[in-house]
Amino acid sequence: MTAQTTATGTTRRRTPAVARRPRIGLAETGHDGPGHPVISERRPLLRGLGVYHGKRGWGVSVEFDVRHGPVTLAGLGQTRDGKYKLVAAEGKVAGGPLPEIGNTTSRVDFGCDPGEWTDGWSASGAAHHRALGTGSLLPDLRALAGLSGLELVEVSA
Repeated sequence: MTAQTTATGTTRRRTPAVARRPRIGLAETGHDGPGHPVISERRPLLRGLGVYHGKRGWGVSVEFDVRHGPVTLAGLGQTRDGKYKLVAAEGKVAGGPLPEIGNTTSRVDFGCDPGEWTDGWSASGAAHHRALGTGSLLPDLRALAGLSGLELVEVSA
């Protein structure tokens, strides 16, 4: 992937055309814990866990996948000079089998090979935690970046 900074300070990471491979799958993104049931594709399930994700003890967790359709993944990163930056990507949640592990888990098509997308997201400098929102939210994030003076890194195919 390559980075391109626009006149508005937005950085876009794109895979060069010569390096693109045909899409071969979906990126699985999830959350260890509950999510808001309003964005669930189906009724959330409380799943009993004999081992609570490697932590001591046992319990229950909320499991669902995000509503199928357009989504925006957003996170925070830090620039070399210590300032915050926004990192975002748009994709589409698709149906299909998910692991039954008591998490909010979704299969997301970011429009390119999942490994290449993961490399681009990692290269963006995004922190570990991120948010997955329903809908196309990049226009709102661009406005937020412009008003706040934050750099916005868009990770895309």
